[in-house]
Amino acid sequence: MNKLNHIGIAVNDLKKATDVYKTFLKDVEIEYEEVASQKVKVAILPLGESSLEFLEPTQDDSPIAKFLQKRGQGIHHMCIEVDDIEEALKSLEENGYRLIDKKPREGAMGMKVAFIHPKSTDGVLLELSQKVE
Repeated sequence: MNKLNHIGIAVNDLKKATDVYKTFLKDVEIEYEEVASQKVKVAILPLGESSLEFLEPTQDDSPIAKFLQKRGQGIHHMCIEVDDIEEALKSLEENGYRLIDKKPREGAMGMKVAFIHPKSTDGVLLELSQKVE
């Protein structure tokens, strides 16, 4: 089943960014994880079948640090969960879309992930994800 998995938000401080949600979402359980390969700390705030994913850089040369320097805090990407990420990437490439990742890599929560360049998606950085069984 394809669905919106999460919206990624680049932030300077995970705690500060998530405190506002804790104020009015009393029962929310926020999961924290470091994704060393992406040089980020992640806070995942579940909202129904999707979530908000807050991304704080752990190094100055990380993609999120560069995004923050250029654009400031805010929405970084949208993630669509697909059943078969490799087939989705193949279809996108065959149809002329610019891929950042031609093969999936490991993302947060043990998911396979791949990114599509925003120049191919009307300015939106699009992440595809697939659960690993």
